Amino acid sequence: MTAARVLALLELLQAAPGLTGPELAARLQVDERTVRRYAVRLGELGVPVEAERGRYGGYRLLPGYKLPPLMLTDDEATAVVLGLVAGRRTGLAVGEAATESALAKIQRVLPRALRERVDAVAQTLDHTRAPAATPVPRAGPLLVLADAVRHGRTVRLAYRSWRGEQSERELDPYGIVFHSGRWYVAGFDHRSGELRTFRVDRVADAERTGRGFEVPEGFDAAGHVTGSLSAVPYRHEVRVLLATTLEEARRRLPAAAATLEETPEGVLLTARAERLDGMAQMLAGLGWPFTVLEPEALRGEVRALAARLAEWAAP
Repeated sequence: MTAARVLALLELLQAAPGLTGPELAARLQVDERTVRRYAVRLGELGVPVEAERGRYGGYRLLPGYKLPPLMLTDDEATAVVLGLVAGRRTGLAVGEAATESALAKIQRVLPRALRERVDAVAQTLDHTRAPAATPVPRAGPLLVLADAVRHGRTVRLAYRSWRGEQSERELDPYGIVFHSGRWYVAGFDHRSGELRTFRVDRVADAERTGRGFEVPEGFDAAGHVTGSLSAVPYRHEVRVLLATTLEEARRRLPAAAATLEETPEGVLLTARAERLDGMAQMLAGLGWPFTVLEPEALRGEVRALAARLAEWAAP
C-alpha cells in the first residue's frame, strides 16, 4: 500500500505540479506528515522533489527531471495487458497490429518477474465466446471522428458502402457507438439530408472542416444506432405479444433484435426476420407465453417446431 501511494504521489507531481500538502493529502487519503515522508522517499529513490513554502507554494519535481517512460504497479500492469487482450477478443481494438505492438512494448519495460506473471494470465485465460471476426477501424479516422464529436465540427469522409461503392460525404457526427463487435458513428449526413449510421471500419479517411454544428437536444447515439440496425429490411415483418413485463423483455432481448413496447395486452415485439423458423425457435426459447399477430406463416412455424419437439420427446 505504501509503495502504491508513493507511486501515486509521483503521478500527481507529474500531472499537476504545484499541488499543496493538504491537496496531496486529500487525494492520497493520508495526512500531510505522510505526504512529506513520501516526498522524502521519492528523493531517496533518485526522484528530486522540491517543496516551496508560502501561499503559492507546493510540491513539484525539479525542472529538467524526466520520469522513466513507464511506471506501473502490479495491478495497473495487469489491467493494461488484460484490457488489450480483451479488446483484441471483442473487436474493441483499433488498427491491424496495434494491440500486438502495444503488448510487446509494455512487456519489454515491465520487470521480469511481473512480466512473467502478467503473461501467464494472458496466456492461460480462457473465453466463453469466440473471438470477434469483424474488421477493425483504423485509429486515424476514429480519432478524427471522436475529436469532431467532442468539439462539434463537421467532418469530410471517404466512405465505402457494404456494396464496395466509394463516396465522399460530409457528416455532423453526433456520437460514436461500439455495438456487437463493431464501431459506428451516428450523425447528420449532408449528402442524404438524413440522420444516418456509418461503420467506422469502412471510413478510409476523415478530416475536420471549419464548420460547427449543434447536436439535437436529447439525441441518443446508442439508441439511434441500435434502432437503425434493427430496421434493416428483411423478408418478414413480425409482430408478437409477449406475456411478460417490459423490464424483463428488455433484459432478455437486445435492442438490435427487436423493438419492444408496453401495451395493456402485454409487451408488443416488433421485428424483421429473414427466416421464420429461427424466429419461432427464439420465441420458444424465451419461455414466456406469446401470441403471434403476424405473419400467419409464423404460426405455422411455431406449430411445426412444437410437433418436432413432441416427436423428439416421445419414448
